[in-house]
Amino acid sequence: MPSHNDDHRSAVLAGYLGWTLDAFDFFLVVLTLTAIGKEFGKSRPEMALTITVTLAFRPVGAFIFGLLADRYGRRIPLMLDLVFYSIIEVLSGFAPNYTVFIILRALFGIGMGAEWGVGASLAMEKVPARLRGLLSGFLQEGYAMGYLLAALAYYFVFPIWGWRPLFFLGGLPALLAFYVRFQVKESEVWEQSKHENWGELFRAIGSHWKLFLYLVLLMTMMNFVSHGTQDMYPTFLETEHHLKPTQQAIVTAVSMIGAIIGGLVVGLMSDRIGRRKSIVIALLLAIVMIPLWAFAPTTGLLMLGAFLMQFMVQGAWGVIPAHLSELAPNNVRGFLPGFAYQCGVLFAGSIAYIEAVYAAKASLQYAMALTALTVFLLGAIVAALGRERRGIVFQGQVE
Repeated sequence: MPSHNDDHRSAVLAGYLGWTLDAFDFFLVVLTLTAIGKEFGKSRPEMALTITVTLAFRPVGAFIFGLLADRYGRRIPLMLDLVFYSIIEVLSGFAPNYTVFIILRALFGIGMGAEWGVGASLAMEKVPARLRGLLSGFLQEGYAMGYLLAALAYYFVFPIWGWRPLFFLGGLPALLAFYVRFQVKESEVWEQSKHENWGELFRAIGSHWKLFLYLVLLMTMMNFVSHGTQDMYPTFLETEHHLKPTQQAIVTAVSMIGAIIGGLVVGLMSDRIGRRKSIVIALLLAIVMIPLWAFAPTTGLLMLGAFLMQFMVQGAWGVIPAHLSELAPNNVRGFLPGFAYQCGVLFAGSIAYIEAVYAAKASLQYAMALTALTVFLLGAIVAALGRERRGIVFQGQVE
């Protein structure tokens, strides 16, 4: 029998790798947006719409798999989802036209939306309460690691073989399902609070509607923050700074290194000074980084701006798995945080399209800078107005 320490490490690693590979698959489209558009004969706004469609379908996955996670446990839904989105990603590499591609990206959105809520609830219910912020930062920055790996794959693969082979790498998450099957035990917290029937589960969800609405608002702003500074950034580097694909990949990779460090640092800070305060500080400091991030005169300074911007953005995000898991009651933790998160994605999913349309009238540079300023301020306000339950020990949690 594995020890409790081994068990919580396995759960965190499974959640981290699941989110890493999920983000890897998603950002392959972000990085190859222009190339795919050229092959399919589509404009930049039309290709940006494929990102919006993926984000729009994420709540569907969170809804379906979140319900399954609260009814039948965390492990089985997580394994099913890993296999599902792996298959869809590989099929994206075979898409013969824009219509098929956008349908596959919608299906991928379902798989992507499912992973975070199920994986985060499993991991956060197992880690010690005193380390929850730090490990939350580690877990969340699987997203940044996925972006980093996508940038590296783009750097090495795209110049030689083009965009399609990149999507074939998206079959890797299916292998992670075997790790979850044999190395990760079911959540003890879920075992203590599981529902006996669907009616009981739906009544429990309905009783927390006020909390749900606040979490949706918070996650809408947090997704404006992340997608507003990331999704169109490779296109911004190409069109505004005329960087080659390899240079774009390097800048993106450096920014994701900043994101990973920021998630860990701010996550750890949240264990000391609180979840809300840490999010607010990171978002306000991100405002200071906007001029360097958007208007740097040299590639070196642009790289520094990208590093610092994502340090702050993903620093704020590093607190989120712990913060949402602590706010959510035991008996709806598989569903409530994940579905609220993905509803936030739905409402914020138009950000890339809005930036692309606005850029056609002015410039992508000013569109992204103004968007960033707006969402950082609003995000800090919404985070500050909420409540928190930092360090609470969940009923049934093994310490």
